[in-house]
Amino acid sequence: MPRSAFLDSIRAAIRVRHYSRQTEKSYVYWARKFILFHGKRHPRELDGKAVEAFLTWLAVKRKVSPSTQNQALCALLFVYREVIGQELPWMENVIRAKRQRHVPTVLSREEVRLLFAQMRGVQRLIAELIYGSGVRQVEALRLRVGDLDFNYHQLIVRSGKGNKDRVTVLPDRVIEPLQRQLQRVRELHHWDVQQGYGEVWLPYALSRKYQRAAREWVWQYVFPSARLSPDPECGTIRRYHVSPTTIQKAIRRAAQDAGITRRVGTHTLRHCFATHLLDAGADIRTIQELLGHKDVSTTMIYTHVIRRGAAGVKSPLDP
Repeated sequence: MPRSAFLDSIRAAIRVRHYSRQTEKSYVYWARKFILFHGKRHPRELDGKAVEAFLTWLAVKRKVSPSTQNQALCALLFVYREVIGQELPWMENVIRAKRQRHVPTVLSREEVRLLFAQMRGVQRLIAELIYGSGVRQVEALRLRVGDLDFNYHQLIVRSGKGNKDRVTVLPDRVIEPLQRQLQRVRELHHWDVQQGYGEVWLPYALSRKYQRAAREWVWQYVFPSARLSPDPECGTIRRYHVSPTTIQKAIRRAAQDAGITRRVGTHTLRHCFATHLLDAGADIRTIQELLGHKDVSTTMIYTHVIRRGAAGVKSPLDP
């Protein structure tokens, strides 16, 4: 489907509200799917019944997960409310995707040690940071030099989930490797500047308000990409952060090499952070704050993980 003025209006509405690029990408995706589902009819010609039919199709025919269906719903509600200016009636006839309760995969401390032993370089440092600080993968990759506070052993997560900032712990173990990483990044940035590049992407309108900020050291990514690439919006050649796919593949490969038979991803390390802290006696509210959870009920899932055996009971087969 070619680029359209309507989809561009969705992008503009999202950027005005400072939503993340990932949110923009997913909302435009679902708007496009919705339009194609209804034979390329304009959403202004469609009503709540059309949205019901699309969401039901996702659950019944496509068999998407509840979270995916809910994401599609949020995208369409945004399109109708903020772009078209129309409130949709409550859609009572939508067939909801069956919600399942998933207990997160959590590795033991020994398994985490074995996992890291199979990793090297920047990939290992990023993995250790996710586990040691409890940050999301994207939050680790988007870290900038100015977000690290070595004196107070903390790092600042900027515009995390919900577009909120928060502070979390910076492990002592990663401080020296991070300082070595910053030295390499400084040399790389110096080379970029000499070649006429060196600008980094800045959020909001900071690049216009502070015209030299894009080249300043404090704004550079802690984990920059190995190559320069053009900005998809304006074409400026920049160095972005390491690709998420690179880290995901490295962790999966390390888990296989370590002989771990469960599915392990970047988010598994965040689950391990919360569970191991809770197991060590940390307060649930403190963990909620470090993780950036909006509601403590989200954090409470880790209380189920640390129980010994299902429901915390001992099997009658054991003495």
